[in-house]
Amino acid sequence: MKGIDIHIGEIASPLGRVRELRVGIGRVGSGTWDEPVGPTPCPSPTALRDWDRRLLARYRPFYLPLCDLCCLCTYGKCDLSGGKRGACGITLAAQQSRVALLAACIGTATHTSHARELVSHLIDRYGRQFPLDPGGLAVDLRMPIVELVCGLRPETLADLETVLEYCEGQVVHLLAATHTGQEADPIDFESKVLHAGMIDHVALEVADVAQVSALDFPKADPEAPLVDLGIGAIDREKPVVLVVGHNVPPAVAILDYLAAHGLEGAVEVTGICCTAIDMTRRSPSAKIVGPISWQLRYIRSGIPDLLVVDEQCVRADLFDEARDAGIPVIATSAKNCIGLPDRTKEPADALVEALSTGAVNGMLVLDPEKVGEVAVRAAIRRRPLRRVPPSLDIEAIASACGGCGRCIRACPTEADLPGAVQAAGRGEIAALGAMLASCVGCGRCEEVCPQGIEVHRLMAAACDDCEVYAVRTGRGAIQDVEIREVGGPIVLGEIPGVVAFVGCANYPDGGREVAEMVTEFAKRRFVVCTSGCSAMAAAMHRDEEGLTPYERFSGRFEAGGVVNVGSCVSNAHISGAAVKIASIFAKRRLRGNYAEVADYVYNRVGAVGVAWGAMSQKAAAIAAGFWRLGIPVVVGPHGAKYRRMLLGRQDCDEDWMVRDRRTDEEVYVGPVPEHLFIAAETKEEAMALIAKLAMRPNDTSRGRSIKLSHYIDLYRRCYGRMPDDLHRFVRTKADLPVIQKDELLPLLERNGWSERPIPDPTLLPEEAYQ
Repeated sequence: MKGIDIHIGEIASPLGRVRELRVGIGRVGSGTWDEPVGPTPCPSPTALRDWDRRLLARYRPFYLPLCDLCCLCTYGKCDLSGGKRGACGITLAAQQSRVALLAACIGTATHTSHARELVSHLIDRYGRQFPLDPGGLAVDLRMPIVELVCGLRPETLADLETVLEYCEGQVVHLLAATHTGQEADPIDFESKVLHAGMIDHVALEVADVAQVSALDFPKADPEAPLVDLGIGAIDREKPVVLVVGHNVPPAVAILDYLAAHGLEGAVEVTGICCTAIDMTRRSPSAKIVGPISWQLRYIRSGIPDLLVVDEQCVRADLFDEARDAGIPVIATSAKNCIGLPDRTKEPADALVEALSTGAVNGMLVLDPEKVGEVAVRAAIRRRPLRRVPPSLDIEAIASACGGCGRCIRACPTEADLPGAVQAAGRGEIAALGAMLASCVGCGRCEEVCPQGIEVHRLMAAACDDCEVYAVRTGRGAIQDVEIREVGGPIVLGEIPGVVAFVGCANYPDGGREVAEMVTEFAKRRFVVCTSGCSAMAAAMHRDEEGLTPYERFSGRFEAGGVVNVGSCVSNAHISGAAVKIASIFAKRRLRGNYAEVADYVYNRVGAVGVAWGAMSQKAAAIAAGFWRLGIPVVVGPHGAKYRRMLLGRQDCDEDWMVRDRRTDEEVYVGPVPEHLFIAAETKEEAMALIAKLAMRPNDTSRGRSIKLSHYIDLYRRCYGRMPDDLHRFVRTKADLPVIQKDELLPLLERNGWSERPIPDPTLLPEEAYQ
C-alpha cells in the first residue's frame, strides 16, 4: 500500500508517551518517497559499531595524556601511569578515550540544544506546519544527513522535533557510558565518540535548515551577497549594538525591529562569532566585526553602545569587561545567564529606562522579540552617553615592563611580549601593534603581569587596523545541480579534492595562514569550503590586486570555488555534500543506510577537513562526525594539544587491505587516506598533508596523477625534498605525473615498487550492500 501517511500528534500508554509520531509507507509528509529503509534507521550507539571498529583497526588511537590521573569520581584521584589501573579498574587508554567522549558529548549536546531552542522558537513564531525549504527548486535532497542517519525526510518544522528527540536520547545514552564502570574498552569508547559526531551533524543540519527555511537566509545561493567585515566597517557616529554568540534569534529580532520601525541604516548592528555570520544572512547591512579572538579588543574600544550575548563561545568575563567599559549587557540565553536578574516579564519601557540611564549594568531577557525592541531603543538612548576610552600613553605605560617573561609563559602562543612591550617603551610601537593580528585575545598576559600592564589593551592601542574586508555571507546547502556537475570529477580524482576550513583561526598568524591556504587550494582547483570564524579569517587577506578570496573566486561548489556555507551549524552542508555525491552521482540509497554510504565516501570522495586554531568541545564533535564518514581531519598549528590522534601505519601493509567488489578478493590499496585525525605544526606541513589525505583507493590514474603532482609540489615546498613515500601511492605507471615520470621511476624502483591493479574497493562484507 503506497502513499499512506499516518500522523499522531500525541499518544500515551502505560509504557510512555510519544509525540509527533509519523508512519509513512512510500512517503513522509506530503512528498512521495519510494526508497526502502536501510539497515540502520536511527541507529543506537552500537548499531554501527562494526563499521567503527573497521575504521579504528586501521586508524589506531594515539594518546598524549595531559594528566596520568583520573579525577572523575570519589574513588580517586587515581594514578593510571605505568600501566596501573584505577580503583574502578580503568586503564589510562580507556580514560583518555572517555575524556574524548565527554568532550564530544559536550559539543553534540551544545548543538542539539541549540537546534532544539531554535526549532521551538521558530515553531512559536511561524507554526508547526511551516515548510522546510533550504534551497528552493535547486535542492531536492534537502536534508541528506537526516535522511542517511534517521531514515526520515522532514518536511515541516514539526518534523524536526522527531529528529531532535532521537538526538537527545542518543546524547543521554552516550553520556551515561562515561559513568564509572560503564565501559572498559578504549576502542568501544572511540566508537561512541564517532557516534556522538554523527549525531552532532544531524543536529547541525536540523539547526541550519530550520533557520534558512524560516528566517529568509540565502537558500543554497552561490551568489550570496558580499558583506563588510572589520572594525573599520562600523559607522561610529550611529548607535552601535554588538551581538556575540551563536544563536541568532535575538539578532534577527533586532534587525526586524529596525525594519518595522523605519530605522534601517540608523543603527549599526555588529556581531562577533557565528551570530555575526547568521545575521548577515538575514540582512546584508549587518556588520561582522571578526572572530572569537576579537571580543576583548572590540569591547575595550568603547565603540558598542549595548552588548547582547547569547550562547557558545562567549567569554566568561565579557560582562565584567563591558561593565568596565560602561556598556550595558543583555543576556538572552538560559545557558548563559551571567548571574544577571531575569527581567523577561517586565515591560519593555522599564527595561529600556534601566539600561539607558545606567540604573543597571545588565539583565537577562529570554524573549527574543523583547530583546529586539529593548536593544535598539536602549542603544539609541545610550549613544550620546558613550564613554570614549582615554588615549593611552603607550611609551610611558610600556616603560614599566621589567622583562620578567611571565606573560610569555602565560601566553598560549608563546609570543615575545616582553620584547615588543619594551620596544614600545622606547617609542618603537610597530612590533607591539603587529602582535594583535596573532593574539588569541585571552588576556592572560594581563593577569600575570606584576607591573599591572594591560598588555592586550596596549596592543590594541598600538594597532590602527581599520581596514574593511569583504566576505561572502553563508550560502547554506549545496545545490543538487552542483553535485551533478562535480560528483564525477571528484570521485574520479580529476578535481583533486574538497577541503573544508572550519573553526577558530586564533593562533599566531592563524588568520593569515587560513587565508593563504584557502587561496592556495582554490588556485589548485580544489573545491574549498569555509564556515564560522575560519570563513571570516579567509576574508582578512588580499591578493596583489586587493581582492579577498571571496571577491577573487567563485562561490559555487566547483573546482576553484571558495564556498562559505555559513556559521558553525552550517558545517552539516559540507558533510552533506559528500553524502549527496554518494546519492546523486553514485545512486547509493541513503535512507538509514549509513555504513554503505560512509564506505563509498571513504573510498572515493577526496574530502579533507582542516581545523586551524584553538578549539572548543564543539569542534571535537564536528570532527568526529567527519571521521565516521571516513573523512580525515588535520588540526593545527598546535594540534598536538588535542593529545589524541587517529593514525594509520604506512608500514603495516595488512592494514591497507580491502575487498575488491569485482573479484571478491582481498587486495592492497596503499595508505589512502593515511590518517583519520592528525596534527600539523605549520601551515606548510598542513598543506602537504591535505594533498596527501585527498587521495582515495578508487582514484583513476588521471586523478591520482593530479593528486600526486600537488602532493609532490607542496611537500617539496615544506621539506625541500621529494617525498620518501611516493612508492606507496603509485599503483601503475599511469599514476605518475607525466612531466615528472622520468624523475620518479628510479625513485620507485629503488623502493622495490611494482605495479598493482586499481580495485573497486570496500571495507564492508558483501552482505552489507543494499
